[in-house]
Amino acid sequence: MRADRLVAALLLMQAKGRVTAAELATELEVSVATARRDLEALSSAGIPVYPQPGRGGGWSLVGGARTDLSGLSSAEAQALFLLVGPAAAVSGEAKAALRKLVRALPATLRAEAEAAAGAIMIDSTRWGERDRDRPEVVGLLQTAVVRRRKVRLTYTNSARERSERLVDPWGLVDKDDLWYLIAGTERGQRTFRVDRIVAAEPTDEPAERPDDFALAAAWDRVVGEVEQRRSRTWATVLIDQRFVPILRDQFGRHCHTNGDADGNRARVRLGAPTALDVARHLAGWGALVEVVEPPSVRTELARIGAELAALYPRG
Repeated sequence: MRADRLVAALLLMQAKGRVTAAELATELEVSVATARRDLEALSSAGIPVYPQPGRGGGWSLVGGARTDLSGLSSAEAQALFLLVGPAAAVSGEAKAALRKLVRALPATLRAEAEAAAGAIMIDSTRWGERDRDRPEVVGLLQTAVVRRRKVRLTYTNSARERSERLVDPWGLVDKDDLWYLIAGTERGQRTFRVDRIVAAEPTDEPAERPDDFALAAAWDRVVGEVEQRRSRTWATVLIDQRFVPILRDQFGRHCHTNGDADGNRARVRLGAPTALDVARHLAGWGALVEVVEPPSVRTELARIGAELAALYPRG
């Protein structure tokens, strides 16, 4: 039995007092037979769980026995095991919470929970790269978000122009080891790359945050805007069907197939910020890719080819 299901089952019985196998199956998204086996395993392990037969029956904790986990919901408990346990780079606070959760379990099931928490490891560092330390300023900004205090930033934009801004910090996002601060400014919501923050000074001024602000929704809008800017130029290419998956890996969400084909070749739409960006991505493919349109991408490819031919003439 998985430790995350164990915790969820115990919490559900604490909350409801009595639970049927069908109710547990619905809660944990497993079959009724699996839920029944989980309940029987709890009882066999020495947890004071017992069944009540007949109409209105179910499973209960003897005397309302508790496991000191009432501060967590089922989803939160499962998230701790499934997300905190495997991650190699989570915060010390999160790891401490997981240890407390494990210690709160009955002794007969603690070993299994510890094994589940340590069964998977995620190493997000690519081969050949060093581990990236979390910027120190992230902790300061996180505190400001939680305490709802304005922060004075010294910030350098993409044009390397430095400015000072007083912002209302709303949330932090870690995307592929790059941190972003979403904040309110006098010009509305703005997104700041944390690695471009030269200095950050917390203030005692209360920060304002919209009542309906949701970090996930705000970040989705940011991602949509960025991806739209990254795909201003679209090219139609022909390529052998077997190479389409490689193009998808190369261009990500900016690679679309429409089902049309020219013999064994697929017709694919590729997006990038400029015609030069598309050409640079395709230059290494040589004659394996044929650009149908636009002419601007074909022109850039011809120019790149001419430059390479001049630099590396045949001997």
